[in-house]
This record gives sequence, structure tokens and C-alpha cells, in this order.
Amino acid sequence: MPVTDPVADMLTRIRNAIQVRHESVMMPHSKMKLAIARILKEEGFIRDFDHPRGQKHPTLRLHLTYRERREPAISGLKRVSKPGLRVYVGKGEIPRVYGGLGVAILSTPEGVMASQQAWRKGIGGELLCYVW
Repeated sequence: MPVTDPVADMLTRIRNAIQVRHESVMMPHSKMKLAIARILKEEGFIRDFDHPRGQKHPTLRLHLTYRERREPAISGLKRVSKPGLRVYVGKGEIPRVYGGLGVAILSTPEGVMASQQAWRKGIGGELLCYVW
């Protein structure tokens, strides 16, 4: 069944897997999801990601990170720009999530990147989601 918002589907799958303390979560593969997974790994929210072989359709598996006492590294995910209401920010409007403890993920003309990287490069774009 087709999904109208694949990024929101990805965030929901991660949120559900964290609630039940799964070690990994699988989802359909796309370039956008792969770029978001790369940012989550760079920022330390997930341990790793890979592409399992032998699947009927291309899939992406994220290995979730937990801290001491099985506390998840991701405490919250929020989709900002949606198919019905796109949200764009300029280079001076890039938000800080939880005072710098979280990260905003943007889709810019130079690719998908974290808010700090976009701010350093001085470019804005579509505000995809917040992760903290």
C-alpha cells in the first residue's frame, strides 16, 4: 500500500520501535530516508544503518542506540514540513532544537543536512523534522 508521506512513516516506525525497545527497525528504502539515516548516525541518535540482502523490495534497517538503563538516545521526533503544508526556512531562520541538544534536518539545494551544517554553509531549505 503506498504511503503519502514516507518521511513521517519513517519517523513513526522509529518512534514505535523505541517505545518497545527494539534493537533495530526496518522500512522501505528511499534516497531521502537514507540521507536522514546518515544524519541520525552522524549526530549519534542511531548506531548504524544497512541494506539487508535477500528482501523482495529494497529495505533500510536502522540499528537504534540505547544508553544506560535502556534509555533511548532519541527522546523525540517531530515532522515539521508535511505534504499539505511545506515549511521553508531561510539561512537566518534555522531553528535550534532544545537549545542545541537536538537537531533539525533540512532539505537544501546542496542535499539533506543537519541544521548546524546548513547554518555554517549559510543556506536554508525545507525543514523536514526535529530530532532530540
